[in-house]
Amino acid sequence: MPDEPSIVYDLRGLKCPLPVLKTRKRMETLAPGALIEIETTDPLAVIDIPHFCQEDGHRLEQAASTAVGHRFLIRKKM
Repeated sequence: MPDEPSIVYDLRGLKCPLPVLKTRKRMETLAPGALIEIETTDPLAVIDIPHFCQEDGHRLEQAASTAVGHRFLIRKKM
């Protein structure tokens, strides 16, 4: 993940649709342009998180597999 500071939001153990719903709610509290790093074990997150970003206008900066799931870096829309 980039050197720029980001908020880490641990959503491991939650199943669809909770990772997206909780991410959406958390994004509402962030300033425009802020970075948030989402960690999840939900296998459907690889579909749901990019779709959420596209629908809500956020930019998916990075998506990566981890040993136990996935990590997404999202920049809140301006």
